[in-house]
Amino acid sequence: MGALIWLASYPKSGNTWVRSFLHNLLTNSPTPVDINELDNFCLGESAGSWYAYRAKRPISELSNEDIMRLRPLVHRDFTSAFPDSVFVKTHNYLGEWLGYPLHNMEVTAGGIYVVRNPLDVAISMTHHFGLDQDAAIERLANMGSSTGITAGHVPEFHSSWSQHVKSWTARENPQLLVLRYEDLLEKPKKHFKRVTQFLGLNPKTERLERAIRNSSFKAMKAQEEKTGFKERSEFAKAFFREGKKDQWREKLTPIQIERIIDDHREQMERFDYVPKDYV
Repeated sequence: MGALIWLASYPKSGNTWVRSFLHNLLTNSPTPVDINELDNFCLGESAGSWYAYRAKRPISELSNEDIMRLRPLVHRDFTSAFPDSVFVKTHNYLGEWLGYPLHNMEVTAGGIYVVRNPLDVAISMTHHFGLDQDAAIERLANMGSSTGITAGHVPEFHSSWSQHVKSWTARENPQLLVLRYEDLLEKPKKHFKRVTQFLGLNPKTERLERAIRNSSFKAMKAQEEKTGFKERSEFAKAFFREGKKDQWREKLTPIQIERIIDDHREQMERFDYVPKDYV
């Protein structure tokens, strides 16, 4: 049994990238590890099978309150998945929903949190959630934002982008590594090495660089184009679309940009996301 290490982020912020990097690093495969096997290495917090097993009935028969009562128990079950530390993907904000904790800290060892500029997140959300741009911006600011039950997943509670980021990062915590998506793009070797150091790993340079290369956007996109990706949203043509930063400069209107900044200025300032021409 092992304690949980949360791989956390607001949706469309780089969670899959970090999971793929770690999977490639730990597997040390000469070629990219299959993106459709990520859940063999990292559990999904919202995976319905774990909750159905605990409840002894289909998740479609469970209310949100039922699921929240089960969550701490399911998280304890996660610890038996692997003999060592257990990585778990989560998009939930760090707090409570319906009076129950969204993460069981009694079985938690630590976490890695990835934050991304909400100006770009807002664009990716249109494809992932099937929204127009204004609706995506509204969802980004909705403190009650959540998903519903699907065939394979229990609901996630995201809250707003600002509340999500604040809940995970407002307090100094030596057991939490905070990464900016943009830093991973610009200096992948430096910042992915921070990930390995945080986890107490010391891979050789060749192994680190290979894991970075095999988990690159280009490598993952090529896999999706060839075999598909089971985590692709029903609304999106592809899960891996652009993988860039600053797309907002071409795709958002000045009014939309100002609205996002007005909604999220405090947390955007903390991570140097407010553009100089909008300060």
